Amino acid sequence: MTHLLPFLLAALLQGSPAPIETVARDTTSGIEGPRRAVARSSKEWVTLWRQHAGDGPAPAVDLEKRTVIAVFLGTRPSAGFAVEITGTKVDGDEFVVLWSERVPPPGTMVAQVLTTPFHIVTVPKQTGVIRFEKAGQ
Repeated sequence: MTHLLPFLLAALLQGSPAPIETVARDTTSGIEGPRRAVARSSKEWVTLWRQHAGDGPAPAVDLEKRTVIAVFLGTRPSAGFAVEITGTKVDGDEFVVLWSERVPPPGTMVAQVLTTPFHIVTVPKQTGVIRFEKAGQ
């Protein structure tokens, strides 16, 4: 019966988004390339946080009950770019993370500074396949 638990939970979540809690979101990350990341253990979480923020302590996350999900856009040429994890859904046996990128409209005056936008969240514990889906693709 316990091997069916993830599928039963997925069936219950079908059509219902999992509650998302933001851990951090900003425009400056130490991760300079595009990346989608999942951390299920404290080791994975500490490693991801250090890659992102350096040697400071990672925010507390109860990884017995939550999974960390992150989207890093990579280096962008100016201010005005942002990323947001907008929701989740279950698609068959996959947990899908929905995200979007905001791009400054053409002709908009923005600071000419390199940025590395990111959004890190937690969702209820996920043990199966996690797939990332960008809005509009």
